[in-house]
Amino acid sequence: MIKVSEQAKKKVIELMNDDGYNPDTDYIRVGVKSGGCSGLSYDLKFDKEQIEGDKVFEDNGVKIIVDKKSFLYLIGTTLEYSGGLNGTGFVFNNPNANRTCGCGESFSL
Repeated sequence: MIKVSEQAKKKVIELMNDDGYNPDTDYIRVGVKSGGCSGLSYDLKFDKEQIEGDKVFEDNGVKIIVDKKSFLYLIGTTLEYSGGLNGTGFVFNNPNANRTCGCGESFSL
């Protein structure tokens, strides 16, 4: 399961509304792809539909879908949002990552 912090929830709802998505019925799709300075990077986007094999979760009022391949890398991850002086954006706190890069957008196992 993927958890969503309160700050991330607020930002997800704001961005979904801005982009024409409905937070009550649409999803945030979280995935992992090859790339980044540590080998794997996170992929985050909005989606209106599930694909066969997707894992579906809801946490803190946010509907999340994860493809089957990415699910194994993301179990136990918390999606957070940071708006501080050190950078603005979504942050993945992934207990499965052995190493992360300085920007927090890529990791390795």
